[in-house]
Amino acid sequence: MTSVESGVPVLRLWRVTKTYGEGASAVQALRGISLVVHRRDYVAVMGASGSGKSTLMSILGCLDVPTSGRYLLDGIDVEALDDDEIAEIRNRRIGFVFQSFNLLPQLTAVQNVELPLTYAGVRRAERRRRAENALAAVGLAHRLHHRPATMSGGERQRVAVARAIVAEPSLVLADEPTGNLDSSATAEVLDVFAQLNEVGRTIVLITHEADVARHAKRIVRIRDGRIVDDVRLAPIEAAPPRPGLPGHQVSGAAP
Repeated sequence: MTSVESGVPVLRLWRVTKTYGEGASAVQALRGISLVVHRRDYVAVMGASGSGKSTLMSILGCLDVPTSGRYLLDGIDVEALDDDEIAEIRNRRIGFVFQSFNLLPQLTAVQNVELPLTYAGVRRAERRRRAENALAAVGLAHRLHHRPATMSGGERQRVAVARAIVAEPSLVLADEPTGNLDSSATAEVLDVFAQLNEVGRTIVLITHEADVARHAKRIVRIRDGRIVDDVRLAPIEAAPPRPGLPGHQVSGAAP
């Protein structure tokens, strides 16, 4: 039985610490973080600069390892994996959305979205089909062949979201995804996240902005490397019919 079928949480951390440096110059970025995120939840991790939220993001994304404690992703103990298995985890189980978009300017929207599937060895016709479906899911079916320079900030971030979900990961990590956007573009990107969550995506969003965090179903506040508050704003909804995410069209996404 897979973790999806058995109800194993998407992620679970037990008393995770992270220390940089040694001796008198050591900096303890995380101080005993314990956190569980279940499938189909939408969690905002909120904190000021230096609170530890970026370090937490790196550990959740398997970009860094804890100094102590345990991290399980889909029931898998990440510490027990070798480098190749970690790379496989990042490619197939985690979708990343960053503040700076990280799109390749010489590629069209659909080519950018195809990249994770290219690295995974998916055949050309199949990766094009899935990339087009992912862009349709974020309301950009009409922008498939546009390059990033010809798109607005909000559109570019939605391309980044499509790229994050094209491999159908169990977890989407968004690190300050609205940090470079104006209020209108912020609203459209947050609307996409909300609707993707409604059709089954699990989302963890890192932010320092209260107005952004309140769009989530749960807000976890972190300060000085510790969780100081964990508030649920809305329940986790039951699993929806599965028409095939990410091809499921997100309604109402801004053109």
